[in-house]
Amino acid sequence: MRVSHETIYQALYVEGRGSLKRELQIALRTGRTLRRPRGREHRRSRAEMLEMVSIADRPAEVEDRAVPGHWEGDLIVGKDSGSAIGTLVERTTGFVMLLHLPDKHGAAQVRDQMIDAIGKMPEMLRKSITWDQGIEMAAHKQISIATGIEIYFCDPHSPWQRGSNENTNGLLRQYFPKGQDLSVFPADYLDYIADKLNNRPRKRLDAMTPREALDELLSASLTSRVAPTT
Repeated sequence: MRVSHETIYQALYVEGRGSLKRELQIALRTGRTLRRPRGREHRRSRAEMLEMVSIADRPAEVEDRAVPGHWEGDLIVGKDSGSAIGTLVERTTGFVMLLHLPDKHGAAQVRDQMIDAIGKMPEMLRKSITWDQGIEMAAHKQISIATGIEIYFCDPHSPWQRGSNENTNGLLRQYFPKGQDLSVFPADYLDYIADKLNNRPRKRLDAMTPREALDELLSASLTSRVAPTT
């Protein structure tokens, strides 16, 4: 039978809590009476480090897609993870916005692009964003402060919690294949691709396009605000 060195150390230190404590303390070079195990130490999760708000705390209204203004987001990554494009998808309509990240896709670059994109949204569409637990969202609090939008994070390894975004990213791979350098695509080309998807009829929208569905929602909201009261 073999005994590891760690087991021996632990046995000595356990004994040292009794009558041998003083004797061991004198004999040991370090003089310590307690030993810290050299195994794997507890590490804070990424969510804890970045103070992310879990998807479990997201409002119930997000689930059924009846209320517009809730988005899902992620990055599609290029060759050797050296480039990326940010994607935002509105859950009710499937409307897509793409974030231009030609140089880097770290927290600062994603923050700036997110703030710019959210700033272009009508106020009624600025309710929440659900994102993967990527380090690129380390500045999520700054985004929320600048835009007023709430940001929630999926559980690790749970892409189905962003189903709309995953489906859209699959469609985008027709235009941005895996293994390609995504930094070569200018911002206006990203807008062009987003327009193609937003003008593509969807079965779940009864053959309406995401743009048509979004325009209908915005028109209905505007009409309800200006309708005269009796």
